[in-house]
Amino acid sequence: MRFSFEIALVLALSVLAVISVQYVHGASAPALTGRDDGSRTPVLIELFTSEGCSSCPPADALLEKLDRSQPVNGAELIVLSEHVDYWNDIGWKDPYSSHEYSERQSAYAAHFGRSGIYTPQMVVDGHSDLVGSDERGAIEAVENETRFVKVPLSLSGLHFKNNKVSMHVEAGPLEPSMGARSANLYLAIADESDVSQVSRGENAGRTLKHVAVLRSLVPVGTVNKADKVSKDITVNVSNESRGRLRIVGIIQEQSAGRVLGVASARLSN
Repeated sequence: MRFSFEIALVLALSVLAVISVQYVHGASAPALTGRDDGSRTPVLIELFTSEGCSSCPPADALLEKLDRSQPVNGAELIVLSEHVDYWNDIGWKDPYSSHEYSERQSAYAAHFGRSGIYTPQMVVDGHSDLVGSDERGAIEAVENETRFVKVPLSLSGLHFKNNKVSMHVEAGPLEPSMGARSANLYLAIADESDVSQVSRGENAGRTLKHVAVLRSLVPVGTVNKADKVSKDITVNVSNESRGRLRIVGIIQEQSAGRVLGVASARLSN
């Protein structure tokens, strides 16, 4: 009888241990979607690139392909091309580059435990990274992100005047199961597309095309577990931006953590 009692006790403790592990995992990770309603989960793809890098044009072309073809069932791919500045001193200054995007990439490197940064690099939902020209890896990463619930986010009433974009933003609240108590809300302003005739550097003589070229990334508030965000926002637009713009809202843990919500809209300026 004592032997049977000990076996029963061990089994009971094992079950409790499994339940505890599942509870901790659920409390620190985004909730699984479990959806079968045919809706699409928005997934953010950031490409860190440079016109001074000879390995980058294939990644630029892949980003445009992913944006155009939307190859993953159940996912809405929202892309941003972020041009870093650390290639600018070897023959060609990338006209779309910014040190801000190099710093954002460095923050991701720290988040992922990387010892350095490189181009082309693709970051998917702030959660996984890969070489920017790896199409199969990008699709697999997007497929993985569709498993998780995103915080509701919408951009409406967009209006352009005097190099400013005004809009109404609604977001949140964060899902109870998400580990973060609050997250940052950003607005990204990007050119719909850009073209460069490169005359020097590693890509000398080439015509380079880019999609969703990031021009500014502006923090506009926070999202928490308790309240929804509903407010009108106005942000400045670069004088160099021409034609159509993409406006991307991003809800993100910390400065370069996991993306918990993302939405996009287009606007002619």
